[in-house]
Order: sequence, then C-alpha cells, then structure tokens
Amino acid sequence: MKRIALLGCGSMGTQIALTIDSNDFPAVLTHVYDASKAASSSLVEKLNNKPEIVENSHLLSSQHIDIVVEAASQDAVKDVALSVLQNKKDLMIMSVGALLDESIYDILSDACKDFKKTIYLPSGAIAGLDGIKSVKSELESLSITTTKHPRSLKGAKFFENSDINLDKIDSITTIFDGTAKEAVSLFPANINVAALLSLTGIGSKQTKVRILADPNTDKNTHHIEASGKFGKMTFTIENFPDKNNPKTSRLAILSAIETLKKYCSDEIQIGT
Repeated sequence: MKRIALLGCGSMGTQIALTIDSNDFPAVLTHVYDASKAASSSLVEKLNNKPEIVENSHLLSSQHIDIVVEAASQDAVKDVALSVLQNKKDLMIMSVGALLDESIYDILSDACKDFKKTIYLPSGAIAGLDGIKSVKSELESLSITTTKHPRSLKGAKFFENSDINLDKIDSITTIFDGTAKEAVSLFPANINVAALLSLTGIGSKQTKVRILADPNTDKNTHHIEASGKFGKMTFTIENFPDKNNPKTSRLAILSAIETLKKYCSDEIQIGT
C-alpha cells in the first residue's frame, strides 16, 4: 500500500486527506505539514487514521513514504519540491503556477531525470488537456477566459496596485487581460488552470488569459479556445466553487483525488 505525505492542510488538503482516510482508498496518509500548526492539528482530529504532524515541510520527504502531495502554495512548491525529488520521492503539485518560473521548471525537470522520480500534475478545474497536448505541434493560438464571483478573487496580489473595488462590482467586469505568465504571478491562488494550460500547450508567454468578475454567478467558468493547422477546439467548463474555499473549484479537488488514486492503484488506465 502506498504511503502519502501531505503538504498543506487547508480546504483542498483536507478533502484529499479525508478521501485517503476512507476505507476504500488504496493508500495511507502517514505525515502532514502546514505552516499553521492549528490547521494541521484540526485536520488530524478529523481523521480515523492519525498521521504524524512534522515540524517543518522538509521533513516530509525524509520519511518512509512514496509521494508528497502539495496543496499549499506556489511558494511551498519552490521551497520544497527539489528536496522531495532529491530524497527520491514522487511529487504531486496542485499549485502549478510555480512551474511558470522557468528556472524552477528546469531545475525540477532535471531532478526528475537525475533521481528517476515523477511530478504529477492533476488536470485541476479544466478539461480537454489531452486534446491540447495532442495538437501541441500545430497550435498557433491558445486562450482561456475565466469568470468567477468577485469574492473568489479577493486577496490576489493584483489588487495591491489596482483601483478596482471587488465589493462594488455590480455587473460582469474584466479584471485582467494578458498572458498566463502575468496572470499566475498576479493571481497565484486563483488561476493555476492557466499555468497548466500553458504548460500543456504553447507556453506561458503565448497563452492569453482574461479574468472576469461576475457578481451574479455561482460558478467558476473556464472557456478555452485553441486554433492552428489542425483546426479549432473550444471547451467550456462550469464548476461549482468548493463550499469551504470559493477560490478553488470542486473539480480541482476531484481531479487531485483521481490522480492520486491512479498513482496508488493497479486499475486499468484510460487515456494515459
């Protein structure tokens, strides 16, 4: 049975942990860490099988485990990912935006080869990535338009230098229009889907991103358009936000759980 360590005990990490803790999941959660000791303690209290709370994030990868699951932040990825691979553990990353830092991407790619380990990237809150990947060599344009309720965007770095008041938005408003590289830097907790899309397709500087705030929506909607020599693809995904964290779509959590389940089981894989 696979042994899992969890980095990040917030809303997403908690849902992943509760699923692993269920009787029918082919793995065991053995260690957890969160920058907030209260968050990690609160999580452990909810579980039947009590994982050990380690004192710092780097201790996760020194344990007798198979994979570290990151559900914390881009900064956590930049801080911990290399040591996980160096300790010869696999890694699953939810904060994919960290990989748009080219130096981080190159370092981790080399580490995967050097230490013969794998980084897993769940599809998150979008779909259609297999299709995008299959036409990558013929892609000429790729864009994603994300629409969320204003409350889902609160706290983003973008608003530190913006005059936009999210509380006063009363109709659909364009918040951002630029590249995936810019978007992921300014909205690190909101738009990891753009990072994943750009890594699958034509890169973060060529992938266009629009972020809309709609006070009348109860969904996180992602509309993807891809075109090139192959023809054209469009995908629209309407996700309900996670009830405990509106910045995260329920689909993102489900994709993380499914990716982890595939890693831990011997079942037949479709489309992989």
